[in-house]
Amino acid sequence: MKPRGPAIASLDGRTVRLGGLDLQAVDALSLGTVLTYGLLIVVFRGRIPGAGPLLVRTALIGVLYTAATALHRRLRRAPLRWFLRTFSVQLLYAQIYIIALPMQLILVRGWQDPDVLGLENRLFGVQPTVWLERFVTPPLTEWMMFAYVAYLAIYPGLSALIFVRRGEQAMEDYLFNLAVVNFLCFLLFFVFPIAGPLYFQPGAYSVPLRGGVFTAAGEYIRTHIHKAGGNLPSPHCAVATVMWILAHRYVRPAFYVLAPVILSLYVSTFFLRYHYLSDSVAGILTGAFVILAAPGAMGMWNRAIDRSKRDRA
Repeated sequence: MKPRGPAIASLDGRTVRLGGLDLQAVDALSLGTVLTYGLLIVVFRGRIPGAGPLLVRTALIGVLYTAATALHRRLRRAPLRWFLRTFSVQLLYAQIYIIALPMQLILVRGWQDPDVLGLENRLFGVQPTVWLERFVTPPLTEWMMFAYVAYLAIYPGLSALIFVRRGEQAMEDYLFNLAVVNFLCFLLFFVFPIAGPLYFQPGAYSVPLRGGVFTAAGEYIRTHIHKAGGNLPSPHCAVATVMWILAHRYVRPAFYVLAPVILSLYVSTFFLRYHYLSDSVAGILTGAFVILAAPGAMGMWNRAIDRSKRDRA
């Protein structure tokens, strides 16, 4: 079955040769993201703790991604091409997320949690993350943690399904949409920085989150990777929305299989106190916006490449 509607524009992504590299739209955006953060670190270095090492880390990510892109073009075995392509994009944005965390207060010089708490209290009469404590049990916590960490496996797993079922260009569409949503989420952190429930109001919670192996994994992520911030919009909800909708576009059975996990993931973000409810809603809306906007962005990329080729002809 051929893709219809916006999928057609996305599948027809042009390639440009630059500095000996064949770059597609996801490469331009990924390397542009690295350059953007490098420039931000240089300009706002006085407001960023550890700006020097952070700049070195950003440059290293760019070098490694460029090397992976060059190698990808030389690979002939499909499994290796899928593996290198998917994980180079996924790991780049995972690293950019970590880099963005200590940069969140470069524009707005304080956390805006009181505004979110005030809004949610006016809307609901309670703080939803605190009110949900009455439902906390080890089995429910474990399921929510499973949904929360399953995101890490769905990202490459769905890429593999799309690659096998619909081909490499469909996978490029998937990776491009994910690159766009990550880029947008991380920049929005600077516009309205939110520390998050457990960082801003840790004393508000009296019921501990206990469970099994997935709860342990989720708490490891919280304590070793997460820091204050990275909250609004919720990247988990934004990326999950993009993955789920693209599953519907390319591998329809996966859309239905993923439904209980994705819906639980939405709830898990604030049930597990990683986010406020507002963060999660904003993440879902951001993901939906990207799905609508990405074909237009791809069209702009295609037109720019076509103009460049005409000008050189």
